[in-house]
Amino acid sequence: MAGGMKDYHRKALKRKRLLLLKEMVPKELLQHLMSEGILTDYMYDKIAAESVPYDQNIALLNLLPKRGPQAFQVFCKALRETEQDHLANQLEEQVVDVDVFATPQTFPPPVQETGPRRMLYESSMQLSNRAAPAQSSEDSIDNGDGPVMVPYCSVEFYRSHYKEAYNLTSCPRGLAIIINNVDFYTPELDSRKGGEVDTASLKQLFTLLRYEVSVHQNLKAQDMRCELAKFSRRSEHARLDSCIVAILSHGVDGAVYGADGHLVQLKEVFSMLDNAHCPQLQNKPKMFFIQACRGEETDRGVDQRDGREQSSSPGCEEMDARKELMKVKLPTQSDMICAYACLRGTVSMRNTKRGSWFVEALMSVFSQHAKDTHVADMLVKVNALIKEREGHAPGTEYHRCKEMSEYCSTLCRKLYLFPGLQP
Repeated sequence: MAGGMKDYHRKALKRKRLLLLKEMVPKELLQHLMSEGILTDYMYDKIAAESVPYDQNIALLNLLPKRGPQAFQVFCKALRETEQDHLANQLEEQVVDVDVFATPQTFPPPVQETGPRRMLYESSMQLSNRAAPAQSSEDSIDNGDGPVMVPYCSVEFYRSHYKEAYNLTSCPRGLAIIINNVDFYTPELDSRKGGEVDTASLKQLFTLLRYEVSVHQNLKAQDMRCELAKFSRRSEHARLDSCIVAILSHGVDGAVYGADGHLVQLKEVFSMLDNAHCPQLQNKPKMFFIQACRGEETDRGVDQRDGREQSSSPGCEEMDARKELMKVKLPTQSDMICAYACLRGTVSMRNTKRGSWFVEALMSVFSQHAKDTHVADMLVKVNALIKEREGHAPGTEYHRCKEMSEYCSTLCRKLYLFPGLQP
């Protein structure tokens, strides 16, 4: 479903919202909207699960403005087909009275990074078209300009920590690739306004951390695979100490969208850089940053109430003692850490002026703490920043919405970035 509803249709729904909530009969109406593709099976079930028609109407009217530019006409048609002509007539009368050329909002509320879930029907929930107050309570952590500098690691810190950490002294520290899909060739996926801010910010951050950065924008799914495969085969990995992969796009759980609307499974991405497919990076840390939705649920929040390198298994040791000396084997995937913008099943948030909440938090934490903090501990600090943030879109179901980032790790040593340290 393409983007959001036209502004004048949204205003008509808003003006007649109370009437619709009181008089609309949702049962057959929902079935008509599902048959026309305005609602997916999942959406239908979610709305129908509400216990009373009034609550079903609330859920439907909250969702309808995000179901594309044709949703209003299809909705009015469905009202007529379910003998609710008087509601359709009043809605259509409102359209001629609204100001189609209203001045756009200058400080947009957050945008959800969601992507389609079934047959590309899910909306990208672009909230920037909604009416919003002229001032947002979301304060930028770094004014949208990225870090001015990354303080250097001290020689004393390096000397006291390098023995427990991955070796990270090569210059550059490693290669970094950023794939950022902002504009999509399929109308079912909205443009990710603000995504270009994330690209500039991450490129600046990774460069300051002494990574050689390549940026790729608006790639089709197969082109994403090709660029990642080329990245994994680069010969420089053999002499460098780590790598970074950042992917920013619409997404679902376990996959991200190419600009053509086709999915790339994240397990494919991880596989390209694992110990089997990228031996040059064996025993070296590999960092992944995924800025994309992992589902379609909005987190509404709740009210707050006042060691050794090798296996020490005796069985393995006893068995090995009876065998000839063999090569040490590695797990297929190890020494990886992946940070996600949000939890499984939920959406991530993006400000169309300052970029995504997740990247903004990464910038703030890594620029301040990379000098003396393990990467996993920095991601805990990122989680803490995201946890405190709230959406600001009064009058919509997204007001005071929440997000929670997370990371998973197969790191086997401490991972300090040692910024500024010369080899």
